[in-house]
Amino acid sequence: MDAMRNFLKLRKNRTFDYSPRYYKGDGNPYKIEHKLDKFRNTAQTQRGIKNKVTSAINDLKTEGDKNLKLRFLIIVAILVLLFLYIIDFDLSIFLNR
Repeated sequence: MDAMRNFLKLRKNRTFDYSPRYYKGDGNPYKIEHKLDKFRNTAQTQRGIKNKVTSAINDLKTEGDKNLKLRFLIIVAILVLLFLYIIDFDLSIFLNR
């Protein structure tokens, strides 16, 4: 009967009083946070449609890098041409002869 009681009884998890060796005491040492989260707009959670729309409009207003669009279009064009070359697509159908 004792074996049945021990079988049904759940074990308690062990708890340890652990502090990291080089912990200086500011904040939670176990919180995982990226270094640049405080500079990102998308790191903070914004609930509601209105907040999401306003943050999207604010992101559109900030320009960022001037050559970003050109660089992005060049990279996409190279990748598309590479993909068409890999699948052996015939580009001559677009040329008028």
